[in-house]
Amino acid sequence: MIARLIAFAARLFTGAIPRWRGCAPEPRLRVYFANHSSNLDFVLLWASLPGEIRERTRPIAAHDYWTGSKLRHWLASSVFRAVLIERKNVTRENNPLTPMVAALREGDSLIIFPEGGRQASGEIGDFKPGIHHLAREVPEAELVPVFIQNLSRVLPKGEVLPVPILCSVYFGAPIRLEPGENKRDFLVRARDAVLALRET
Repeated sequence: MIARLIAFAARLFTGAIPRWRGCAPEPRLRVYFANHSSNLDFVLLWASLPGEIRERTRPIAAHDYWTGSKLRHWLASSVFRAVLIERKNVTRENNPLTPMVAALREGDSLIIFPEGGRQASGEIGDFKPGIHHLAREVPEAELVPVFIQNLSRVLPKGEVLPVPILCSVYFGAPIRLEPGENKRDFLVRARDAVLALRET
């Protein structure tokens, strides 16, 4: 119930319109990868999915931030079912890829932001190699590019109070790691797939 209310509120406040340009909203094993410009990114993308798909889709979130208060920790674990990963003191024991791969192998889709940190400029930064590792470890998962439009204007970096502005969430055609494709080429191609949605 709370998850549905939060999803409804996110869509209502931002006027978010999901636009499925390259695939349909189907219950497939997927990694939704998107541009990252706001703290609300994963909430809006998650809220843009149909309910039955949203229930089996888990955002990747920073452990240090989402355990920083009891409320955030409760939201992350009980409402969003987020996969919390370490981003500061990464070791072999807390490798962020381990819980991500485990979630996919359990049948849950993921929401990730391959740039890592948010881009205040609005431009899409270079992708970090995590998405390549996921594509290699779980090749059966479809990798769906997503472009979130205008959300950085709703909650700019450093701001606390959001401003109502209409947003759109564009879902593109799934990609996969091609046989023999090296990491660098794949990361460039994945980033280009998100950039292409910006032009639609």
